[in-house]
Amino acid sequence: MNLDAFWIILTGSLVAVCCSLLGCFLILRRMAMVGDAISHAVLPGIVLAFLFSGTREVWSMLLGAAALGVACTFLIEFFHKKARVSADASIGVTFTWLFALGIILISVYAGQVDLDQDCVLYGEIAYVPLDTWITAAGLHLGPRTVWMMGGVLALILLFILVFYKQLYLTSFDPAFATAIGLSTTLWYYLLMGAVSLTTVAAFESVGAILVVALMVGPPATAYLLTDNLKVMLGLSSACGIVAAALGYYLALWLNGSVAGAISVIIGLQFSLAFVLSPTHGLVSRRRKVHPSPAVVPS
Repeated sequence: MNLDAFWIILTGSLVAVCCSLLGCFLILRRMAMVGDAISHAVLPGIVLAFLFSGTREVWSMLLGAAALGVACTFLIEFFHKKARVSADASIGVTFTWLFALGIILISVYAGQVDLDQDCVLYGEIAYVPLDTWITAAGLHLGPRTVWMMGGVLALILLFILVFYKQLYLTSFDPAFATAIGLSTTLWYYLLMGAVSLTTVAAFESVGAILVVALMVGPPATAYLLTDNLKVMLGLSSACGIVAAALGYYLALWLNGSVAGAISVIIGLQFSLAFVLSPTHGLVSRRRKVHPSPAVVPS
């Protein structure tokens, strides 16, 4: 493995673990597409950050995207609670009009600037080794993206380890959580804030489409393989790391998109789990419906 391949796979693995851990809780809450909504909704935030700052400096873009990500989660919950529409409908309404607003802002105010929706949607993980490198005492410590995602992963791990009980209860049994004094609304916003942070930090390098694939695919695969949340978190992370590594080498072999190849591996993992899972797989369910005839000794 050459050095460039190492940084690409490491970046993909860091993003995969961040997305997979949070995606497990989204799957349990039946809100898997919130990541998709946030990844599209950050587009107007990027444009507004450019219009106010007059620069494409990365931190102003991240700040604007993060603000719109949080606003998106607030609007989803607001429409769900106040307008009494279903969660999936509120997600669909929110991200479509925010994304459309971003496209309009680009076409009207930033049409002559190298700023478009492609930078958010597609990204290019293969360019990670060309990113700005962090240096200390004359030593090159790695691309900026790797350190950024490493910091985000540390925050997410700390968040889950410290508040595992609250996240567990509000995800599995919100009524019981409310009865014992936990605010389900507070923990919803904290979880959505973590999702926004991960999405915004990752879209520059890997693109929003791959973020969505990693936030839904590995958790859904792990969900089919176990009924234990802690095991699900571990399996989901492992699936994401394997997908990042195999996806890179598949893209190298096909001379194609790394993000696309990783998404293909994620789809294959889910398909295998769907068919072969010992508890929820297609084969095991068919055996339960049509058990093998008992062998009667002669």
